Amino acid sequence: MPLTPPLIEDEGVLARYPFLPQSRDFIRMQLGKNNIDVQGLIEEPWLEDVRKRGNLRLVESVMHRDGIDSATTVDISSELGRMTEALSFLHAMLIVCASFEDRLLNRWVEGESSRADSLFGMDENNFEAIAKTYLSDIRTEGITDTKDVVYLVPMVDYLELCPKITGSYWRLINRPVSDGWVRMDAGSGENSRQRTARLLKERVRQSLTNDCKDRMAKMDDAFASIFADAVDTILGLFSEQVAAELPMSAAIREDWPPCFESAVSELAQGVNVNHTGRLFLASMSRAMAHSQEVTCSFFANAPDYNAETTTYQVNHIYERQYTPHGCQSLKTGARCPVSHGDDRLCDQEWMDHPLKYLRAKQRRRYQNESESDSNQNRNESPEGASKTNESSDSS
Repeated sequence: MPLTPPLIEDEGVLARYPFLPQSRDFIRMQLGKNNIDVQGLIEEPWLEDVRKRGNLRLVESVMHRDGIDSATTVDISSELGRMTEALSFLHAMLIVCASFEDRLLNRWVEGESSRADSLFGMDENNFEAIAKTYLSDIRTEGITDTKDVVYLVPMVDYLELCPKITGSYWRLINRPVSDGWVRMDAGSGENSRQRTARLLKERVRQSLTNDCKDRMAKMDDAFASIFADAVDTILGLFSEQVAAELPMSAAIREDWPPCFESAVSELAQGVNVNHTGRLFLASMSRAMAHSQEVTCSFFANAPDYNAETTTYQVNHIYERQYTPHGCQSLKTGARCPVSHGDDRLCDQEWMDHPLKYLRAKQRRRYQNESESDSNQNRNESPEGASKTNESSDSS
């Protein structure tokens, strides 16, 4: 990102995109001009609309798989509307930081960056200034016989950002390159501006995450306690939503190996699971006899989720009958969440593959259920009842 972003003087733009580096001074100005401190942001009655809008931003980031609704409900043509939109973002961010919960942070950042992606793609007038805020440079070329333009971005920016986005479009080999500039042609039902906005989303995600991490590092317990009630509310909602989104499986959930459980849970919470984890999840899900639809649903909350790409890749894994990674490969790929002593079954010397874990769990459960049924049948039989009565009489 440029050390000195381009100047943006339009307060409507700064309010619409309060996460921009240029918006920080605008937010400070709103606080100072209206004599608002953090305590007032939480308690002042006249700021109730700000808190409601901030809570809405949070709830939408938690509840909506596609991120926060890009159709803002605040009229930013008025001074009050601009203040409400800017400070509601600050209110939401402070609650997320005060939670000290990385999973909530990831979910909120994904919601805000998805909203930014949508808005950037529609903002023809301000797009170049926004792009130059997050990219080292940007160019445009006219398209023959049309009024449309195609955007070109520096290869250094593209190479940094494209690995975080799935889909064949984003492979450098599929993009025209000239003198170090990558051409962002229309694709996947989006025009060139919307395709470029998808790159900017990754910068927004990175910038927001870093900003929140810095705030969390500086935030003490006394400051965080101001937001305790709001944090409890959103964490409760977040936990309920994550639990509701985790699909049931063909195998009983208690039988899942920790590595599979970890991958499913992280993706459901918006964590960007690495390639090893994603490939393992899909191949393990196939081995557990899940349908392709169920396997695809595991990826629905991934930060870079694309339904078409996910369906294609999962179908490929099922057709080729990929075998899940073994324990050693998962450890090498940083996808084993278990330390020695965490799980007695994982500590067994012969335990070298998640499928062995699954079968051992299922075998033990079957044995326990069979033993339980046998005991119940023995107690319900006449002979068993007689022995029970004799035992009672003798006692």
